[in-house]
Amino acid sequence: MYVAVKGGERAIDNAHAWLAEERRGDPGVAELGVAQIREQLALAVNRVMAEGSLFDPDLAALAIKQARGDLIEAVFLIRAYRTTLPRLGASNPVDTGAMAVDRRVSATFKDLPGGQILGPTFDYTHRLLDFKLAAEAAVPEAATAPALAGPVPHVTGFLNRDGLIEGAERSDATPPDLTREPMELPADRALRLQAITRGDEGFVLSMAYSTQRGYGRTHAFVGELRIGRVAVEMDIPELGFAIEIGEVELTECETVNQFKGSKTEPPQFTRGYGLVFGQSERKAIAMSLVDRALRWKELGEDDTGAPAQDEEFVLMHCDNIQATGFLEHIKLPHYVDFQSELELVRRLRAEAMAVQEAAE
Repeated sequence: MYVAVKGGERAIDNAHAWLAEERRGDPGVAELGVAQIREQLALAVNRVMAEGSLFDPDLAALAIKQARGDLIEAVFLIRAYRTTLPRLGASNPVDTGAMAVDRRVSATFKDLPGGQILGPTFDYTHRLLDFKLAAEAAVPEAATAPALAGPVPHVTGFLNRDGLIEGAERSDATPPDLTREPMELPADRALRLQAITRGDEGFVLSMAYSTQRGYGRTHAFVGELRIGRVAVEMDIPELGFAIEIGEVELTECETVNQFKGSKTEPPQFTRGYGLVFGQSERKAIAMSLVDRALRWKELGEDDTGAPAQDEEFVLMHCDNIQATGFLEHIKLPHYVDFQSELELVRRLRAEAMAVQEAAE
């Protein structure tokens, strides 16, 4: 039971003012600008865009500043803003094979057409604090290398030539839009991928880790991980053809998983897939592992009872905004609820004590 609470407007106004003061911090320190956050905290910006389902680095940076670095709060702000935007149309599916690649690695094939492109990554850095970064106006050590322009064929295509891996799914049907329609179970793969790609990175990572430890049996190889920019095109009915309206940075991951075969399918490798806004390779890899774990039924595999195989458990708990709202609502006034629980406990205690006294 929820009741309206009145009389706290002044306290709430003071809390807002205090929050603004805390957000600004020491006035003697230069204020952090949105452009600085966008350029220098790019990975945080990418996460907010991915989980907020809105590609706009400037707005994501503003949300991070407003949220004092609380990324889940920033995602909440982005999602709330996105609901106010008009839907002008739908873009065509992006062609990641024509990606302008900044980073492209494979754990399955050493010699790739175009080569392995390490790109900007922490993979080969020492996890030691670099105190040079604390110096003012630090100068970058080297300029960035040019991106590898497409077409850049996908690694899994090499396996597909010999029929060693399942074919990629192709469908002309318009997938459901999770940003406009509520989740319904059972969900098809397109809807599952939408839910996971905007799910909480920590939750998806934990689910993926559980599959690697045996809860779901989907130990995989990274067939390919690529990061780069792709063109976004939209059909214009008045023109009769598609035009490019911009480009977005994406991280794409395809994993290669063993498959023993079933009554209808021969032994071959299967795929897991992840696609995320920005440079978000941890999320993309985790997403591809969870995607593969959730496909156990369509592949005719056994249900081992693993959490990552439970569609309802994964999809209904991966959204950090829903989780945060339900978790944090318990700190709001529940005076009437608690009083009823308190009276119940007192009555039960009195009845128990009466029974005990009667027995004595």
